[in-house]
Amino acid sequence: MTRTDQAQVPNSAHTGQTTTPVRQLLQAASWRPAQIESSTTRWTVNVLAWAGAILVLLSGLVHLKLYGSYKGISIIGPLFLAQGIVGILLAVALAVFRRMWLVLGGAAFCVATAAGLLISVNFGLFGFQDSLAVPYATSSMVEEFIGGGVLVVAAIAFLAGRPWRAQGSERVWPPKS
Repeated sequence: MTRTDQAQVPNSAHTGQTTTPVRQLLQAASWRPAQIESSTTRWTVNVLAWAGAILVLLSGLVHLKLYGSYKGISIIGPLFLAQGIVGILLAVALAVFRRMWLVLGGAAFCVATAAGLLISVNFGLFGFQDSLAVPYATSSMVEEFIGGGVLVVAAIAFLAGRPWRAQGSERVWPPKS
C-alpha cells in the first residue's frame, strides 16, 4: 500500500478499531452540502439552509428589537437579549458553513423559541405571562415555526443526498447492522 493509498483508508481501519456510534454521530453532524453527490439535492440543501438562516436571523432581530420593551422584566429581558444575539450568530454560521449540526441547531432554535412564546402565553414563564396581542408575537411565532420546518426539510434533504458516501468505502451513517 502506498502512502496515498493509506490516506484514503478511514482512520479506524489504520488502528484496527471500529467506529463507535458516538463517533459516527459526530461525523454525521459535520456533513456539509459539498459531500452530496447529486447537484440537485446539493442545491436544494443549500437553498433551504440559506432560507432557514434568513428566518433564524429575522427571529434574532425581532428579539433584539423587543429587548427594549422587555429589558425591565426579570429573567425574560436578558433572555430576549441572549435570544437576539444567539439568533444572529447562529444565522451567520448557518449561512456560511451549512453543516448538518447547524441545520439541526437552527431548527431546534426556531421551534424552541416559538414553543417558549406559546408556553409564556398559555401558562406563564418565570413569573411572566405574555400575550399574542403584543407587537410581533404572532408574526415571530409563525416565522419561527416556518423556519424550523424549512430547516427540518433541509436536514431530510441532507440525508436523502447520502453524504456518507463521500466518506470513502466505510459507511458512517446509518450504522451498519
